Amino acid sequence: MTAAGFYGDDFTGSVDALVQFRRAGCDGVLVTSPDGVKGALGGDPDVVGIAGVARSLPAADLEAEVRPALELLRDLRVSVVQYKACSTADSSPAVGSLGRVVEIARDVFGPATVPALFAQPDFGRYTFFGHHFARDGERVHRLDRQPTMSRHPVTPMTEADLARHLGAQTTLPIGSLHWTAYAGGADAVARAWRETDAAAVVCDGFTDEHLELIGRAVLAPAGGDRQSFVLGAGGLSLGIGRALGRTAPPPPAAAAPSPGPTLVLSGSGSPRTAAQVAAAERAGWASVHLLAPGAGDEAVARHAEGAGVVVHTTRPGPGTATSTEIEGRLARIGAACLARDPRTRLVVCGGDTSGNVLRRLGVDALAVTALPWGNVALCHASGAPYARPVEVVLKGGQQGHDDLFDDVRTARPRRL
Repeated sequence: MTAAGFYGDDFTGSVDALVQFRRAGCDGVLVTSPDGVKGALGGDPDVVGIAGVARSLPAADLEAEVRPALELLRDLRVSVVQYKACSTADSSPAVGSLGRVVEIARDVFGPATVPALFAQPDFGRYTFFGHHFARDGERVHRLDRQPTMSRHPVTPMTEADLARHLGAQTTLPIGSLHWTAYAGGADAVARAWRETDAAAVVCDGFTDEHLELIGRAVLAPAGGDRQSFVLGAGGLSLGIGRALGRTAPPPPAAAAPSPGPTLVLSGSGSPRTAAQVAAAERAGWASVHLLAPGAGDEAVARHAEGAGVVVHTTRPGPGTATSTEIEGRLARIGAACLARDPRTRLVVCGGDTSGNVLRRLGVDALAVTALPWGNVALCHASGAPYARPVEVVLKGGQQGHDDLFDDVRTARPRRL
């Protein structure tokens, strides 16, 4: 019986949630629109997820994107519904507003306090006395000083206190629950949520034990017709999954080399992705700047030669383009290459880019098939245009090691 559901506010984060549930023993399926949920339930998965694009949307557009998904998950009568947000709480009053999400969720699920957990220790994300920290390379920074997030082009982080960060996005009161309150166990945490006047409560977390405690507390009040709605990152998915106590095997830690060419489509501007593009270039990959004249033809031609090809925008190019134009061009290149060789292993970089590109490519569902590269998963993507599953890797801007692209091509494992 399906026990949990989630809506992910970008595709890379949605895959991460699915991965964390799988690691916790829950099998699951991920669809790319609410329309696919009914068909996905035929296999009776433990978890069903909807991959969305809310993180990149203006706050005024969240109602149309988020409400139908949450109402559908509510009507499944699962024990818990998670709004899967980024582990760096990417959001602002204007774009991807998590405050607005809390408002919508309280209208859909009722006025119970919403627990929020953004910690994900295995990914270097920690919340301590309400303040959030994120790893960059070997160093851990306060969120508002983390090199990537403090300079994010859409939602730059200027506040590490997550209650204050979320509070700026809504008129609802946002509180914090510190780790010092965890000594009483899951029941005490659940009671603290019930007794607060806050609409949402940001919870500390910096160990796996904290994730498991919060997961048990989330499920404590659920039962019968009661549902819990929660907000948070992949660490919350892991905690809930472990609390559910399912026994599905984890994804394999190994994969076969790419059966065909490997194509990287990158709309990410992060320093991490730039380092990965540079490493691929050093390894002899064909590198095509998306904004260069004839970029599409060159990428398809190099792909036809069987080369590893990376199409990117990581350095200033000869022209400019909007995000929508970039995603459209990347999708057209991907479609042409997949039509020429369906065995292509596709890597799409960027949380916002990945969702819009896969939707343009006609992908309806994703399933995790292997985890050779830490939190970066190899997936099978299915959809009407494809007679066979397409091998896909979705990489968030801050995910992965420098040699990731070559490791995806060769299936060389790399635990992070």
